[in-house]
Amino acid sequence: MSPYEHEARRDELRRLQEQASSVGEALAFFDTLPPVRVEEMPGLWKGSGLETGHPWDGMLEEFGWYGKRFDDAERAHPLVFGNDKGLFCVNPSLVPLGLLRRTSNLLRTPPLADTARCSLRLLRTSRPAARLRMVEYRGTVSAAMTYDALPINDHFRKVDADTLIGVMDMRGDSAPFFFVLRRDRPIAAKP
Repeated sequence: MSPYEHEARRDELRRLQEQASSVGEALAFFDTLPPVRVEEMPGLWKGSGLETGHPWDGMLEEFGWYGKRFDDAERAHPLVFGNDKGLFCVNPSLVPLGLLRRTSNLLRTPPLADTARCSLRLLRTSRPAARLRMVEYRGTVSAAMTYDALPINDHFRKVDADTLIGVMDMRGDSAPFFFVLRRDRPIAAKP
């Protein structure tokens, strides 16, 4: 991959993040990106949103979402949050997804957002809650995170070696949820 192609992808991602885009635009960009291999994933990744009109756009950030952590193919942590005490992983199976779907706008109000942000520490875990596998999605086989206890797959494509686009595909959602991951700290994969 040439430096020019990497720069063009980064420019397009920057454009999509600076202005809210449609699901169609985000998927069109996602479909142009090359796959990422599971072996490239280990590390701590800083997350940010990619607004497409999904009800959850910006919500994770409001609650202190830091990103995701991949120790190796068998140990993935889908929800890493941070506060003044540091980073911690949250067990996604304890997050009331149905409630989030129905009340995403209400949860953004300052009193409820503050309560939710403080309550997340009660859901923390040191145990992994997902695995990484190579999965076909939209015609391309690429790394995906399969949640252990939820009907969710996060599919990844590579902007460059340290930047990924993620698409959360959740049963029951009419449109996918998009996010961006930027490598914060690499973790050596364990054999």
